[in-house]
Amino acid sequence: MMEAKFKSQSQSALKIKTELKPMTVVTLKVVRESDMGVFLDAETGNTSDDILLHKVQQTKELKVGDKVEVFLYLDPKKRLTASMRVPKMHEGQIARTKVINKTKDGIFLDIGAERGIFMPFREMKGRPDVGDEIWAKLYTDKSGRLAMTMNVSDEMRRASKPAVDVKRGDKIKGTIFNIIDAGALLLSDERYIVFIAQKEITRQLKLGEELTVRVTFVRDDGKLDASMREQKEQALSKDAETILQFMKNNNGTISEDLAPEFIYKKFHMSKAAFKRAIGHLFKDHLIKRKGSIFVMNR
Repeated sequence: MMEAKFKSQSQSALKIKTELKPMTVVTLKVVRESDMGVFLDAETGNTSDDILLHKVQQTKELKVGDKVEVFLYLDPKKRLTASMRVPKMHEGQIARTKVINKTKDGIFLDIGAERGIFMPFREMKGRPDVGDEIWAKLYTDKSGRLAMTMNVSDEMRRASKPAVDVKRGDKIKGTIFNIIDAGALLLSDERYIVFIAQKEITRQLKLGEELTVRVTFVRDDGKLDASMREQKEQALSKDAETILQFMKNNNGTISEDLAPEFIYKKFHMSKAAFKRAIGHLFKDHLIKRKGSIFVMNR
């Protein structure tokens, strides 16, 4: 009898492990009440498998016989437990979500559930930190558990719409959802796709970062090109001031033969913009030439 009972319990545990897993959303029936809350039927035929839905995890009053949608997770004692605070996203949806925890294996994102949803390193772009807000998609992994991914470019394109009533020079605000070798992609508040070429980026960007940029081109398909730089006249003055400050910190000199790579890394401007700024300083008699070196006028 004892052997049969042990076998029955093992089969029950195997069934609950296979069918009801942590980090999943299921609909279960309330089968009994207790001082702590209510117990939900795990559908194993064994009442010891029933899942506790504690009073503090309930968002409304329940009674025996009610069916309720719950989010399953493991409590500190590794017991399967339930909460009526389920994810606010559905599988396949994308949203801008906040990083609430970071481990050696990945990060956890807040999507409104009782516990954060895990994103493994392989699903990341870059390395988001706690407090960052990033675009992510909810999916079910191979083990049947809910998980998150930052591979959202296709979904972003489907969710976007062509730009209307936008012209060159307009300022537009949005969030960065992808960074590639050629530049960065932004989804505007109006759901326009905006491309910022690498040469138009003035500092290192982070995925999920909010940014206001200047439209430089409206494509036929309604997508936009943009720049983090100011209009040419304003940019020229700003670039000149940047170079002048560099000269002040370097014995009042600068070479005109600096490599384009160095110029971009140091000043976040192209070689052409560098030359224009040097010419601006020279024209205003703030610097003078000595061979291939420019020196500040004292």
